[in-house]
Amino acid sequence: MQNGPMTSMGARQPRPATTISDRSKWRNATRRAAPKGPQNAQRNYERYLELARVENRNGDTVAAENYYQHAEHYFRSMSADAN
Repeated sequence: MQNGPMTSMGARQPRPATTISDRSKWRNATRRAAPKGPQNAQRNYERYLELARVENRNGDTVAAENYYQHAEHYFRSMSADAN
């Protein structure tokens, strides 16, 4: 099919022209939501600690360490919120 008709997978569609104001509207619409506060950090911290403990009991130290690192992230987040 070297000389066959072009399929939609091979053809590149031109992008529609956008203005600067269109781009800024898009950026504002896709902005992340604000963090929900220290309650979520505390809940996630406890959740990851429990997951790490379960993995330790199961003998998977690599997965446990991964969860401990996630828990540490939320611990630091809680400490930063307190300051």
